[in-house]
This record gives sequence, C-alpha cells and structure tokens, in this order.
Amino acid sequence: MKVKRFFAPDMRQAIKRVRDEQGPDAVILSNRQVEGGIEIIAATDYDESVFDAGAGAEPAPAPTPPASARKDAETTDVSESVTRASTHQRTRLPADWVQDPAIVSMREEIRQLRGLLENQLAHLAWSDHERRAPLHTDVMRRLSAMELDAALVEKVSAPALRARDGEQAWQLALAELAATLPVADNDFLDRGGVVALVGSTGVGKTTSIAKLAARCVLRHGRRHVALVTTDSYRIGAHEQLITYGRLLGVPVQVASDHKELRSILNSLADKRLVLIDTAGMSQRDVRLTEQFSTLMETGVPIRTLLVISATLHASVLDETIRAFSGVAIDGAVLTKLDEAASLGGVLSTVIRQHLPLMFVTNGQRVPEDLQPARAQTLVQEAAELARACELPADSAMAERFGGLQTNVLV
Repeated sequence: MKVKRFFAPDMRQAIKRVRDEQGPDAVILSNRQVEGGIEIIAATDYDESVFDAGAGAEPAPAPTPPASARKDAETTDVSESVTRASTHQRTRLPADWVQDPAIVSMREEIRQLRGLLENQLAHLAWSDHERRAPLHTDVMRRLSAMELDAALVEKVSAPALRARDGEQAWQLALAELAATLPVADNDFLDRGGVVALVGSTGVGKTTSIAKLAARCVLRHGRRHVALVTTDSYRIGAHEQLITYGRLLGVPVQVASDHKELRSILNSLADKRLVLIDTAGMSQRDVRLTEQFSTLMETGVPIRTLLVISATLHASVLDETIRAFSGVAIDGAVLTKLDEAASLGGVLSTVIRQHLPLMFVTNGQRVPEDLQPARAQTLVQEAAELARACELPADSAMAERFGGLQTNVLV
C-alpha cells in the first residue's frame, strides 16, 4: 500500500491532485482543514487487512526501509502513521469525509444546479408541448383548476389529443373522468339487510342514516325499518338518532358491544332494512379496532359504508380511507357537497383508493338532500366549481407536468 499526503488551497484542487498523481482507484483515508488549505491522506493498492490485523492488538511497528529505498520522505512518514491506525480510527474516517464542510457545500451546490437544470428543462418541455398540442394543454390547465392530482390529469386529458376543437377536447376529458370515477350499486334500499355507516367525527353519519331510513320508509313503510347505534363513547350521543327515529316512527336500539349488537340484530331479523350508526372517531383513534371488532364479531352479515366529507383535504381523505379499511368497505357516502369549494381532491382520492361512491348529500333536509351517486353529475359539479377559479399559470403547469416531457427533449 502506498500512502501519500497532499496539500491544496481547497478540497476540489486537493481531490484533483490525488486523481492526477494516484489515479481514479486511490482511496482517501482522511482529510482535515490546515493552515492555508486542505490536507488529504490518500492511498493506492489499499489493503484492508492491514487495519483488520490491528483491531485486536497494538500492531507491530513498520520496518524502516533503507535510505536507498526512500523515494519520498513524505510518503514514508505517512505510511508509518497509517500502520499505527486502529480499527476505531478507520471506521471514523468515512464520517469525517461525509461531514467535511467543503464536501457538504459542494454537494449542496450540485443539488441546486441540478434543481435549476431540471426546472429549466421542465419549462422548455411544457412550452414545447403547448406549442405542439394547444388543445391538450388547455384541457390539462382546466383539469388542474379542478384540483385533480397530476397523475389523474395526465390520464383523463389523453383523449383530448384527438379532438377537433377546444369544446370537444374538454367534453372528451370530462367523459373520461366520469368513466374513471368508481360508482357502486345502491340497491340495498330495496334488497334490504343490515348496513353500518362508519367514518370520522363530524362527517354527517347520523344525518345520513336518517336520510337513508326516511327513503326506505317512503318506499316500504315504517314497520320495515329499524335503527341501531353503537356509539356509547359520547354522553347523549344516541339522542339525535332517537329523535330521528321518533320523527320517522321507527324503533331505535343501543348496543354497547358485539354480544349486545348480535342479540339486537337477531331480534330485528324481520325488518327489511336495519341501519347501524357507529361512533364517530378520528382516523388516528386507537379505539377504531374495537369498533371494527364490534361489527365483525356479531356473526350477522353487515354491509359497511364509509361516510366521507367533500370538504376534507385529499391527504386527510387518504388517511381516513386507509384507517377504516380495517373492515370491508362496500361503498361510500359523500357528504357536504354544498359546503365544498372544490371536488377535485375528493374525486382524485376515491379514484386512487378504488372506493366506489354510493350516495351523495348536499344539505341537511331529510330525505331530500340525499341522492344516488352519479359519476357524470359529480364531474359536472366539479367542473362548475372550477369555473370560478383562476387557471394555473404557465410556471405552475411546467412544474407539475414539464418533467413528463423532458426525456423527449434530452
């Protein structure tokens, strides 16, 4: 192993000297700031066994070569110091190298230069695509104003590439979005059975249950409907459901655990439809598993609907859907459409999570403000909300989508 010490005004020049004199296979053993610049100790023909031999005991002193063999006094002095190095010192050197201020500064400069280059390429790519496919880029801009995520915008805007004019391009994109939106069959109002609504606090589960119960009462009569609540966590939590039951003329029962719920469901076996109102819990509540167990351990087939609010941010919706996937979700009820400023986030989420929508609600009236989910209607509502929004600027579009085309330019 040949070891040598190098001095230079800065790290860049020091590394260049190492490469010039010892070649690309040189190994840097240490570096440190010294007066006037940087000191680097580098080696060629690096033999790791030299260090491993010294891990358990003090290594024997290196033999001193004859004067005639000393090609470079500087190299010999460094060789002796490296031979005396311990394994502990050797394992510390890479950390010193990584944390060296000059290397950290160089890495940050490279990162900034790379970001600047990528940004410039993205803007060039977007400008080029806008010039070659103006109808497509216009549709992408309008879909982005709906607050759909980038991957979905790219997917549903693809049909616009074959459009004759701007209006046809827009309608093709909306039709593609509607075809992508999952919508579930909502025939359980006629088919009957036991249906539980789950969801976070404040999303409108209890009101949604009242609307569903009212719909079934109007179709089949009050004697065919019953309500059950498992919300025993909050004081007076079941009072609202009892009030709705009284107004609808249907029985309401309270179950505190899975045994009680099983007994109640068995007693209501003659009812066409039994709706279960569960406790509203945060998606991060540790008691969610207890609620899931209450539903799953009854021994009675229960269909589960997740209630989500259109006013929630897409990231919160993603987290909520993942948290409530502890039970098999048959579909979703989308509430508070009348309060939402945009529907792009929720549409993106249900598409990404493959969560079929079954009902939507857009007000507090029972049962008028409950409708079956219709993909085309939801997409049109999302587009109408976006009409009041300002279209994204070229810089924003380039940041979102320019990177998709950079490989074409490079």
